[in-house]
Amino acid sequence: MTARLEYVKTIGLINIGTNGVGFANPCDVAFGSDGRIFAVNRHDAPIGFDPYKDSCIRVGVFDFDERYLGEFGHGFGRGEGQLMLPVAMAFDSRERLYVTDEHNHRITVFDTDGNVLDTWGEPGDGIGQMNGPSGIAIDGSDSVYVADQHNHRIQRFGLDGRHLGSWGGPGSAPGELNMPWGLTVAPDGDVYVADWRNDRVQRFTSDGRLVAVYGEPGDGRGQFRRPSSVAVDDDGLMYVADWGNERVQVLDPCGRPLQMLRGQATLSRWAVEWHERMPEAMARRGRANLHPELPPGLTPHQVSARIESYFWGPVSVKLDGGGRLFVTESSRHRIQVYDRLDTGGT
Repeated sequence: MTARLEYVKTIGLINIGTNGVGFANPCDVAFGSDGRIFAVNRHDAPIGFDPYKDSCIRVGVFDFDERYLGEFGHGFGRGEGQLMLPVAMAFDSRERLYVTDEHNHRITVFDTDGNVLDTWGEPGDGIGQMNGPSGIAIDGSDSVYVADQHNHRIQRFGLDGRHLGSWGGPGSAPGELNMPWGLTVAPDGDVYVADWRNDRVQRFTSDGRLVAVYGEPGDGRGQFRRPSSVAVDDDGLMYVADWGNERVQVLDPCGRPLQMLRGQATLSRWAVEWHERMPEAMARRGRANLHPELPPGLTPHQVSARIESYFWGPVSVKLDGGGRLFVTESSRHRIQVYDRLDTGGT
């Protein structure tokens, strides 16, 4: 089967230093069964040097129609329910939200109202310990998979943090990992890992047996530079956040490239409402060249920094229950949404 993604909308607005509508370096989303969408904001400021960090590091709650429904968080720190460098989120079958924290080396579990239900994990490289946990995914049996970033492995836990197994190990050979960042559990139960520093995606069974390796370093089609996230749909199509190349790639189940996205963002509803209150800013925007002609030789990062519609820091890709792809951009404080259009063929 062949398919293409079509741009739908943008959700987002920069909001650093205050509570309410907007994001502060969002890094992941998760979808509640009631249609609510949860975005975790990590506010990438140096730890200990930002007076606004308490309100910036939070989980914002909204819906697809961009109604902002609130937020929760318990402040910046190491206390119960507090976060320092959150990375990723996942829901279990009981609608409990698990959030990784790469600085506190632990998992915090919230209900959908933001109440703290559990915290587990401790720093180290022993069995069940973690060093910079990043990506997280939960399978249909409620096994929790965590990308143990600096220990270069994937760990599997029960919902209570009981260690169930691990695999990986530092290196570049097939099956080895080098700073894994994002991961997902596919509909068939296999675990796909964005092997960040090895510039590839690896596929494993739920107990860690290597199934396949996709990609290689580079900026060509099917190549990656620091992939940070991967999602897989019911047909086995892979959606990869090619973070270092400032793009998202779509691969078929064998790893062949189908489509490459650079971003097509438009103003979100939140941004339009903000500009309506700031007509001078809207006027300046109207005079600005938002898609300038650029000199050759720029890096993808330099290009994305100058073209507003492009992805800038596409750190996470997630599929909602309707199959829409949400691309979270930490550097532009927004989410771009795409829908899949089947185009026929095999």
